[in-house]
Amino acid sequence: MAIPLFRRAAPDPDRITITHGGDSFPVRVTRHARARRYSLRLSSKTNEVILTLPPRGSLHAATDFAVSQGAWIAARIRRIATRTPFAHGAIIPLRGIDHRVIHRPAPRGVVTEATDAAGAPTIAVYGDAPHVARRLRDFLTRQAKRDLLLAVEIHARTLGVTPSRISVKDTVSRWGSCSASGNLSFSWRLIMAPSFVLHYLAAHEVAHLKEMNHSTRFWRIVASLDPRWREAERWLSHEGSKLHLYG
Repeated sequence: MAIPLFRRAAPDPDRITITHGGDSFPVRVTRHARARRYSLRLSSKTNEVILTLPPRGSLHAATDFAVSQGAWIAARIRRIATRTPFAHGAIIPLRGIDHRVIHRPAPRGVVTEATDAAGAPTIAVYGDAPHVARRLRDFLTRQAKRDLLLAVEIHARTLGVTPSRISVKDTVSRWGSCSASGNLSFSWRLIMAPSFVLHYLAAHEVAHLKEMNHSTRFWRIVASLDPRWREAERWLSHEGSKLHLYG
C-alpha cells in the first residue's frame, strides 16, 4: 500500500459559530492573500460578520481570536436588527433632518419632499408599493449628487482646480475618494448626514486635487475651504456608521 508523503489540509468551513452571553452567532470564514493578521468586520452589504485569515493562518487560532471578540460580534449582529428599511412609515434622515416615508399609490412613480398635517417633514413616494425602496434610494442618490456637484464646484473654484469626473456610489469603506487622475467619488449616504458633513467631504476630496496626501499642507487647504472640518470629522467618527443602517 502506498504511503502518502503529506496530508492535505482540510478545507476551511464556510462558517463557524461563536457563542457569547448564551447566544450563538454565525461568522463567515475567508482567507485573503494580502492579509497579515486575523481580523473581523461586519459587511454592510450582506450583514455578515466576516473572519479573515492570512494565507497560512491557523483556523484554530483564528477561531480562538473570534471567540475572544465575542462581545464585539454579538454587539454588531444585534445592531443589524435596528436597521431601518426604505419602506412606508420609516424615519429616514435627509440632510440631517428626520423625514417620515409616506407611500402614496399613484400611476406615476415620483418622489417629493413634503410635510404632513402636523407640519412634520416627509418624503412622499408615489407609485406601486413594491418599488418604494428603489425609488427612495434613487431619489436620495440624485439629491446627494446634486448637493455634491454644487459643493465640489464651489471648492474647486476657490482652489482653481477641476476634477476629471464626479461619481456617487454606495461605498462601504470610504465616504469619498480622489484618484490620481482627478476622479472624485462619494457615498450617496452623505445626503442623510447634516449638510455641513457633506460639504466637508467635498472640500476634503477637492483638496486632494492639490495635495494627494494627508500632510500638514493638505489639512491647511481643507481648513481654508471648510472651517467646520473638525466638527464634521467628529460627526463621521461618532455617527457615520449609522448611515449604513438605512435601506
